[in-house]
Amino acid sequence: MTLRTRLTLWYTGLLAAVLMLFGTVVYLLLSFLLTQQINDTLLRTAEDIRSTAIRSVDGGRIAFPPQALALTAGVGVQLRGRDGEVAFQDPGMEELSLGPIDPDDLSAIFRTETIGGIDYRVMTYPLLLQPEDEVIGFLLLASSLEASQQALQDLLVLMLVGGVLAVVVAGIVGWSTASAALRPLDKVTETALHITRADDLSRRIPLSGPPRDEVGRLTLAFNETLERLETLFETQRRFLADVSHELRTPLTTIRGNVDLISRMERSDPESLEAIQSEVDRMTRMVNDLLLLAKAETGRLPLALEEIELDTLMLEVYKQARVLASEGVKIEIGREDQVRVLGDRDRLKQVLLNLLANALDHTSTGGKVTLALACVEDWARLTVTDTGSGIPKEELPHIFERFYRIDRSRQRNDSGGAGLGLSIAYWITRSHKGRVEVVSEVGRGTTFSVWLPRLEGDCVTASKPSLQIEGARTPVR
Repeated sequence: MTLRTRLTLWYTGLLAAVLMLFGTVVYLLLSFLLTQQINDTLLRTAEDIRSTAIRSVDGGRIAFPPQALALTAGVGVQLRGRDGEVAFQDPGMEELSLGPIDPDDLSAIFRTETIGGIDYRVMTYPLLLQPEDEVIGFLLLASSLEASQQALQDLLVLMLVGGVLAVVVAGIVGWSTASAALRPLDKVTETALHITRADDLSRRIPLSGPPRDEVGRLTLAFNETLERLETLFETQRRFLADVSHELRTPLTTIRGNVDLISRMERSDPESLEAIQSEVDRMTRMVNDLLLLAKAETGRLPLALEEIELDTLMLEVYKQARVLASEGVKIEIGREDQVRVLGDRDRLKQVLLNLLANALDHTSTGGKVTLALACVEDWARLTVTDTGSGIPKEELPHIFERFYRIDRSRQRNDSGGAGLGLSIAYWITRSHKGRVEVVSEVGRGTTFSVWLPRLEGDCVTASKPSLQIEGARTPVR
């Protein structure tokens, strides 16, 4: 059963239930009002007869004078004495019984009886002799229920016919409304099937209605999902191509050296060294890929401890003499004292990766600056270089695996595989932090690592900047 059919059935079923409940209430209420109206008529007639027509006669007997007939138009009358003997009755009222009488209750009693195949509303009215309130007889009045029953029957037929027509019309309107409302969903289904069959993730669903209604939000969410999937599949294709390229180069080198060794009588130390170097390179790349896979899935193991970031930054600063090229200055700018909860080795890896990236893109005469600042509840580590900068259109992609701005450069020119920034990004994410980048082509780039700091005072250190120029300046 389709959703359109289910919605229509739910709508018409609910309407039918409401109409049935409403009709039942109206029917019962009208029946009660009509019965109450007849009761009031009988009671008024009895009071008029008692006050104007009935008199006590000799021997305690009562009589029904002829002038009282004018008061009983449309009402059957039966008059009984205190002993229940009939003193007067209209023709056709012979079957009318006195009914049960409660001697302690002298109020009027109403009931429904069938006389001659016709339902009557019957009232038994005690006749009292003042001032002792002595019962001298009973007045029985009967009014036919044919008119009220016919009115109720006509109402029932009208409600049934009207209800059926209303349900049919509601079903047609509900089907049309559901069809119009679900038409965008049909487009979503059609697009999804087209994507599945044609493998075309570039197709999008046109927004045919208001963007803020349920279908509009679904369309926008589906289009965002398609865009995300397209990006992921494109990243996967590029990743496979890059991994193939990265592995092909060292494997080719290893195969060439193995062939060379196999043709020689003795082992060539240079060939063995080249093989070892390429194996180490592949091992590092595989380890980096494994680290990325764990970080992206939230399974990166972290040895959390309290870390003084200023001390960690100084350690990285001292290692910079190994990474820096000649003529490139490395200095420390602002250095606040701030503590965070994190994995010391992983955070050190983040700084080293960012520093290596900065040095890789800073030419001779340039400068790389490390800084640490306390900003509200965050610790901000920055790595600023005066290098070539990053084009604006490249910024959204720099944290992707194997991504390089200059695609003409060989990956082995700098000895890296293009994973450093991606690793830094995901390690920071694993520490509930974030990485931001600001860059201007020709002027340099600043990477900012934001980490949640531990509670406590943040001490701002004011001291001269330390500098290392190239690899020639040792740090003690």
